[in-house]
Amino acid sequence: MSSVCRAPRETDFARFPDSAPIVIDNGASTFRIGWAGEAEPRVSFRNIVQRPRHRSSGETVTVVGDTDPALMKYFDCTRTSIRSAFDDDVVYQFEYMEYILDYAFDRLGATSEVGHPILMTECECNPSFSRARMSELLFETYGVPSVAFGIDDVFSYKYNQKLGNCGEDGLAISCEFGTCHVVPFLKGQPVLGACCRTNIGGFHITDFLRQLLSLKYPYHVANFTWEKAEELKKEHCYIAADYMSELQIFKNNKEEAEGKTRYWQLPWVPPPRDEPPSEEELARKAAYKEKAGQRLRDMAAAKRSQKIADLEEKLSGLEDLMDHLDGADESQTTSILGRSGYLSQQEIKSDILKATQSLRKAKGESNGNEENADASGADKYPLVSVPDDMLTPEQLKEKKKQILLKTTTEGKLRAKQRRAEEAALREKQEEERRTENPELYFDELRARYLELSEKVDQRKRQKVNGNNNSSGAVGRGERLNAAQKERMRLLTTAAFDRGKGEDTFGMRDEDWLVYKKMSKENEEDDDGKDDDESELARIASKIQEVDPTFVNKHDAVEPAPDPHKVRPLTAEDFRIAIGIERFRCPEVLFQPGMIGVDQAGIDEMVSISLRRLLEDESVKERLCQSILVTGGSSLFPGMIPRLESGIRQFRPYLAPLKLVRAADPILDAWRGAAAFAASSKFGKQTFTLADYREHGESLFHRYNIVYTL
Repeated sequence: MSSVCRAPRETDFARFPDSAPIVIDNGASTFRIGWAGEAEPRVSFRNIVQRPRHRSSGETVTVVGDTDPALMKYFDCTRTSIRSAFDDDVVYQFEYMEYILDYAFDRLGATSEVGHPILMTECECNPSFSRARMSELLFETYGVPSVAFGIDDVFSYKYNQKLGNCGEDGLAISCEFGTCHVVPFLKGQPVLGACCRTNIGGFHITDFLRQLLSLKYPYHVANFTWEKAEELKKEHCYIAADYMSELQIFKNNKEEAEGKTRYWQLPWVPPPRDEPPSEEELARKAAYKEKAGQRLRDMAAAKRSQKIADLEEKLSGLEDLMDHLDGADESQTTSILGRSGYLSQQEIKSDILKATQSLRKAKGESNGNEENADASGADKYPLVSVPDDMLTPEQLKEKKKQILLKTTTEGKLRAKQRRAEEAALREKQEEERRTENPELYFDELRARYLELSEKVDQRKRQKVNGNNNSSGAVGRGERLNAAQKERMRLLTTAAFDRGKGEDTFGMRDEDWLVYKKMSKENEEDDDGKDDDESELARIASKIQEVDPTFVNKHDAVEPAPDPHKVRPLTAEDFRIAIGIERFRCPEVLFQPGMIGVDQAGIDEMVSISLRRLLEDESVKERLCQSILVTGGSSLFPGMIPRLESGIRQFRPYLAPLKLVRAADPILDAWRGAAAFAASSKFGKQTFTLADYREHGESLFHRYNIVYTL
């Protein structure tokens, strides 16, 4: 284990005799250590421990107190967190306490053993277990000759009593880091049986402020570190004289609320502005684009030239093959076809025609007239005109497929021609009706348009419901027509022979008629849908000729919504406003229920402590005339007036009341302890190493620690 420490000051042990006591104010927030009789502690640091790993060596180091960001960049802190030896101002983690004492004694100048008496502060009613473990640590690890413990609030009260800020009879209200205490004093001595404690302190105020800011600005959570929240608390938070009235100000009076709001500007760099490109930039981009386009055109031209050369070579070879076949007899023809891989001369002619068309297309020429197109369509099926006795069994199957495809294609052409003739006849009849009675013709068009529109919409709704079918909805099988159901039946039974259960499909000519039947039904079904939509578009165009304001709802395109535009971030987005949080966070000292702690506030704690005193009202009045407020959390502006207002609610009408803040709420506890350690009374309140070894831990259950100062 290694320790990361600041450079120690000059050695102080040589400047003091062996009997000079060391005074330690072991606060949950700050650790202070120094010599008895001095006005200021020699060493003061934050009472925390962190154990990161070194990035290069991987060694675990111990970092005590505040860290230097320039130093911490060499360590990996992602797998560790800040640790404290305290839990509600009571020391429980003595492993971390040992790291802290090592660092403190090293800063003070100790090398191996600490041969000086120790006076250490602790909170009210500290458990004997914690005090015993602390004594064991000091005796066994550091070899101190004697130890004494005292209450920090008592030291602060007695120090301010010497300064004349409070009397012998009074109350000490301590607002510390993790807890708050109220301790009554009679004749200069604390009455611990009447003290009162609540587990609310400066830690909870800082944590509450950090949570509120994180909820208010969730996109800046990383900036709300503990250190920054502590800094904002000390700079901007205050105690409201009347919490509800202060809330009403922020709710109703905007101007006054704005005056009480503080702002914290986070680092922000304005985004670069998009300036229009210059003429030189535009010219450069245009030249680059033209160069890239020319390169693509050259590549396309080279590819087209290569394709033309390949097609010419293929066409020349096919023509030479046909010339050989024309001059050969029947036996030579069969041999030539076998070597070339063709089955017949018709197949070669078909390839020649395809190659010729591809060559013309590559050269950008026309593919010829309609007769050539029809001829090419006929030559797509070369095996149709070949006799069956000249074909192999595989070629016979291919011939049957070509016959089926040719028949289907010719049927489609005839149906298309028939529909064109029907459309021409319908146009002629509609023109005659329009001439005879234009109003009746227009009404018929309207009615026909509504009928077809409803039919098309119904089909679209069925399609959508079929895709988004839920439990209880109509299934697809319940919406199929007879032709579609028959086609599904054929699909499920076509591949199986009913007798043998084997796949014998295609062995018979009748099997191939299934495809023809299915294609015909599918064609009729699809053509029906296309016919309805085309007829709807035709009727809509006719209506628009008569009524130009008419809009076909099936052609209307809904305008696409504008894409969400992201607003550019400005300096205002990086400005943190601290308004209500300024007085809401410290309010937890008076209303712990705001953060879920079911305990009394510090004003109510005074009333509870006075009720626990078995004294008459005159003694309580005397105590209330000397109330000392100490601790770091007592430095909030408005603390004394708010405490006075809260305590008066629990006191009789016009009862005397006087509150005063300690001379230095943070250092008075250490100064009071240093003054006591330098007095002659200190030696009578310590217990030595011999006492510890003789009695053990039982010593702390019956030993009076520093109560009588």
